[in-house]
Amino acid sequence: MKILAVEFSSEHRSVAVAESGDDGAVAVLGTAVEILAPKTRALTLVGAALTQAGVEREQIECIAVGLGPGSYTGIRASISLAQGWQLARGVKLLGVSSVACLAAQAQSAGWRDPVTLIIDAQRSEFYLARYDLAPTVPRLVENLHLVPAEEVKRRLEAGEWVAGPEANGRFAQARNLFPEAAMLARLAARRTDYLPGEKLEPIYLRETAFVKAPPPRAAT
Repeated sequence: MKILAVEFSSEHRSVAVAESGDDGAVAVLGTAVEILAPKTRALTLVGAALTQAGVEREQIECIAVGLGPGSYTGIRASISLAQGWQLARGVKLLGVSSVACLAAQAQSAGWRDPVTLIIDAQRSEFYLARYDLAPTVPRLVENLHLVPAEEVKRRLEAGEWVAGPEANGRFAQARNLFPEAAMLARLAARRTDYLPGEKLEPIYLRETAFVKAPPPRAAT
């Protein structure tokens, strides 16, 4: 199965084209990355990854989307791309946690200590989850939740290994780690819980609050 993976939840936006075999092996055929770009060029990145992979758009059978948490605009852009592709081509869709992607990257890189993963949630808060990096598959030991910046500092002072997108820019002892579309594709290849486009939603732990506009005033 040919998979297109789209990971736009951080400032390191990436797209990957991969192929999974019947034996479970996954080969990454092409990738494209942009860093700190003022605007997400989704179709340009997709085109570059497809060209490098030597794959036509019509050959894509599944699209995997990084659902964050992270950049709400970036995640919405990737979801919109996947939804449009499914309407046009009837492809399968998968949503994958960007935090799970980070944990898999840490494990693949040879990290073995438990790792605390953080993603900036704005308002002096961070999304935080903790994983035990076993030799095979990372194991979630602390569910994703919101914490104040002071809690991240406390954990660093306690000796926890902390990493995440731009983490070192906020905390000198933390490590930078960005979710990558190539790993997203590998995680997606193991799954079959496909979704219709309208079911893809960003991972966002805060209550969404909308303020209803007042009714228009009558002309006098």
